[in-house]
Amino acid sequence: MSGNEERKSQGEPKAVVEQDTTSLADAVEQVAKQQQSQTSEIERNKKVLFHLQNELHELEKQIASVSAETKETERQIYQQDAAIENTKLQCRSLETQIKSLHTENVKLKFDIEAAQEDFEECMIRHNAYYAKIRAHKDSVEETESKWSLMTELHEKQNLIKKLMTMKEELMQDLQNPEGNRIKQVQEDITKLSDKIITIKESIIEKTCFLEKEKKTHEKLRKEIEV
Repeated sequence: MSGNEERKSQGEPKAVVEQDTTSLADAVEQVAKQQQSQTSEIERNKKVLFHLQNELHELEKQIASVSAETKETERQIYQQDAAIENTKLQCRSLETQIKSLHTENVKLKFDIEAAQEDFEECMIRHNAYYAKIRAHKDSVEETESKWSLMTELHEKQNLIKKLMTMKEELMQDLQNPEGNRIKQVQEDITKLSDKIITIKESIIEKTCFLEKEKKTHEKLRKEIEV
């Protein structure tokens, strides 16, 4: 019995050691699993952080873009306000000009009416003056017509006297063979005769030349045919 107890006492530490070893392995495995789980969690957190950083960067870019658009919109609004103010000033200036033009148009209307009245009065005076001028012109034309008839009559009388004188001179020349008229006629006849002789000689000369040219052409034609 004492031997059994001794063997029993020797077997218990071995069982305890095995049990402790199993517990340690389980603990190590559990720690490893926890570490792996924590590592996975860290990786997931890193991915989430990277994703959030990207989203934050995109948001910052969008904010910068919106800020730039806002500034551009504010600049355009400022320009539009300035343009509107300038347009208002121009409108006020145009209104002033329109009022001034209206006043000037009214004044011009009265001036035109006054000028029309003056023109009508001038036309009345002009027509009266024109009637006087016309009457004076008719009177002058009538007087000139009378003077023209007198002048024409005087010229015809002088022409008749001149023709009578020429007739007497011609009769005297015809009766006198040595008269100037007869000599002039004889000289004209002599000149005409000389001119006719010169023309005849020129015609004869040209005829001879043409005959000579004709014979030359005929000779050349025969030589060409041979």
